[in-house]
Amino acid sequence: MMGTGKTTVGRTLATKLGYKFVDTDEIITQVTQQSISQVFAASGESAFRQIETQVLARVCAYTHLAIATGGGIVLRRENWSYLHHGLIVWLDAPIELLYTRLNTDETRPLLQAGDLRTQLETILQQRQPLYSQADLRVDVTLEETPEQLATRILEAIPQVLKKAGEMPASQF
Repeated sequence: MMGTGKTTVGRTLATKLGYKFVDTDEIITQVTQQSISQVFAASGESAFRQIETQVLARVCAYTHLAIATGGGIVLRRENWSYLHHGLIVWLDAPIELLYTRLNTDETRPLLQAGDLRTQLETILQQRQPLYSQADLRVDVTLEETPEQLATRILEAIPQVLKKAGEMPASQF
């Protein structure tokens, strides 16, 4: 979800892992030579989502790479096949924290009309079932630094990988 700290935590996590880092929104702005808001205004959300899918398809092929995606990337079913090339981490932040972080942000096209809190609640309600399909859910709090969040993610990865590697008894 937007405002959770995906880019900041992703950069920190990449450093801790010795990986490179990319943010799909940053790549989109480089490729289109427009801000995300400009892409939305000029071409609409559907065109933006198509570009986002194309970018994800290219970057997911790399190894030793931490990727921060836009919060809406989960909306397209085809993106899940790309996301599953790696470990999917959901940074789950409460509405109040998102509201605090995004209250003065005028760069988010999906938050420009109406009451911010209501918009955040609507978007989160729509996406939460999709976010919940992530391999790892990490609760984000105001008190925790990106460094601490990245450390928690690193500590949880072995357990997630162990669960993914376990086979049900019926498979033996």
